[in-house]
Amino acid sequence: MTETQPKSLPGEVRRQRILTMVTTQSFVRVADLAAAFDISEVTVRSDLDQLADASLIERVHGGAMMRSAESALESEEQEAEPSFEESIDTLASDKAAIGHFAASLVSTGESIIIDVGTTATAVAQALTERRDLENLVVFTSGITTAMTLESAIPRFTVILTGGTLRPRQHSLVNPMAGSILDQIHADVAFIGCNGIGSPQGVTNINLPEAQIKTRMIQAAHRTVVVADGTKVDKTSVARIAEIEEVDHLITTGSANKDALRSMEDLGLEVTVVR
Repeated sequence: MTETQPKSLPGEVRRQRILTMVTTQSFVRVADLAAAFDISEVTVRSDLDQLADASLIERVHGGAMMRSAESALESEEQEAEPSFEESIDTLASDKAAIGHFAASLVSTGESIIIDVGTTATAVAQALTERRDLENLVVFTSGITTAMTLESAIPRFTVILTGGTLRPRQHSLVNPMAGSILDQIHADVAFIGCNGIGSPQGVTNINLPEAQIKTRMIQAAHRTVVVADGTKVDKTSVARIAEIEEVDHLITTGSANKDALRSMEDLGLEVTVVR
């Protein structure tokens, strides 16, 4: 927050500018707002409470976050997005096949990122079954992913990103989830999604998780999307990445063949495992 704010702004103007800062930065601290607007922290808290009462932001400990990143779409997401437990048995054999191929791409001594979700968990399970792997460092935002990898410790070092727990997928999201991703450079990231195709790119049904997936891609040298064939040529609400920003798609034979060819034409490597 380097921009100097005019002093003695009318309260309504100040709150509008605070709302803009929350929207652009995802999370803001009370202390930073007090310094930026040259007002007391008591006044900041009052402003944030008014914005929260108007359902424009969400108050969290020490500051505020975008309501649209979690609460505003929560009811829609719960209707459209199945929970982890509801998804675990759907296309289980396809996900296992994707997981085993994905795990075959990993080498001893590498650092990798694994996303949340049932397909990502299948990748984690397949990695634990590779007894030849040693000194693997795994970063994940998924609690279920981390628990699946636990049996491979101490061969693997498993690091959770931290953040706010989202129960539906047992995932860690903003605020605070992305800070560790800004400090690492992994060899490869394995990313799940709800849709992938051209020109829509890689998309997800949940905005907070989509934000973390994007950060994962930025933190890795290579990105492998793991998605069964039902996700191909589908589009969800939140953009994760353009097709040109990812390197490899592992999918299954139910995928739309024309959509796969279109993505291959953009330089995406595609593997169909079954």
